Amino acid sequence: MAEADARAREGLTRKKARPGRIFPVLRIRFSTLVTSHSQFPVSLTLVNANVSEIRIPQVQTQPEPGPGAPEAPGDGPPAAISEVRRFLLARGNSALADRGFSWLMLLCGLSIFVIVGLIAYELVVRSELTLHKFGLEFFFQVFTDPDTHLKLFWDPVNAQFSARPFVYGTLVSSFLSLLLAVPLAIGVAVFLTEMCPLMLRGPLAFLTELLAAIPSVIYGLWAVFVLVPLLRDYVNPFLIKTLGWTTLFTDENPTGLGYLASGVILAIMILPIISSLTREVMSTVPHSQREAVLALGATRWEMIRMGVLRNARIGIVGSIILGLGRALGETMAVAMVIGATPEIHRSLLANGSTMATVIANEYAEAVGDMHLSALTEIGLALFVVTIIVNALAQVMIWAVTRGTPAQAR
Repeated sequence: MAEADARAREGLTRKKARPGRIFPVLRIRFSTLVTSHSQFPVSLTLVNANVSEIRIPQVQTQPEPGPGAPEAPGDGPPAAISEVRRFLLARGNSALADRGFSWLMLLCGLSIFVIVGLIAYELVVRSELTLHKFGLEFFFQVFTDPDTHLKLFWDPVNAQFSARPFVYGTLVSSFLSLLLAVPLAIGVAVFLTEMCPLMLRGPLAFLTELLAAIPSVIYGLWAVFVLVPLLRDYVNPFLIKTLGWTTLFTDENPTGLGYLASGVILAIMILPIISSLTREVMSTVPHSQREAVLALGATRWEMIRMGVLRNARIGIVGSIILGLGRALGETMAVAMVIGATPEIHRSLLANGSTMATVIANEYAEAVGDMHLSALTEIGLALFVVTIIVNALAQVMIWAVTRGTPAQAR
């Protein structure tokens, strides 16, 4: 047994690595069981052999550089300096130019606040007379004619001014335009975003946004020559006959002018604003929302209603409010079709006036300082309301889009 143990140990220690072969260096520590047969074939004898550490040397060879191998960084001629690099090296220190550019951009940004502040200051100063005389009652008070004992709102000769009929006319015409424009604008946005063929989507979107580029005086001329005769001859008689019992459509104005005509023309003017913003907000809804709703077995209408409109509802409300801001300040087109009467009527077919139209119609022909002050105070109120409405709309749109532009589909 001792002789077999010695032979096994001697055979393992004599193993050497052949020269010229590449092997990694291996460290092997193990105890092996060496079995040797005894004289008897049936029995086996277990021998524990403690084998010492074996190291196989590693021969490393360096590859020869080929014809296309890259050269070392220090070899070869230096690279040529580009024109941009040469200009940057030759211009010297630019700290002064950078500082001047930053101050210039800051002044450009602050100029917006300065302009808005100057407009507000000028309006407040020029409306000081009526602000001191009437205060906030200027927007609510009602006078009485001493001869006819009828309500009187606007009498420049006797210096009696109340903006109540103009506020009423502005609200009626604006909300009537929203009532007509919002369903159509949302329908156009849904069709363009979800259902319109690809080849028709571009031209239809372009024509919709083109409506916003048409000047308001063009809308006014079209309304005078096309819309007003159409309302006078066909629409108004039908409304009087079918809905006259509501007292909202009574035969008080045979000309076709009035709140309804102004509401229709305003609806056409704010349609592209609401439609384009609604389409932008709907485009920001992830496609995974649509796919998830469809995967649950919903129809296309259910997908649009639950997966798209529900997630975009805040932005859609913001676009509607932004359209309202446009309707509140519209002047020329409304002045040509509303009738320019400083009165309050329940019927939508009656003549009226708005805050913007009374300024445009009477400012150049004001009879005194008090009259000018009253018109300027109306402008101040319109200025403040427009800023509030537009700021609220922008905040609601930002709440959906988070300032990210819609992705092209």
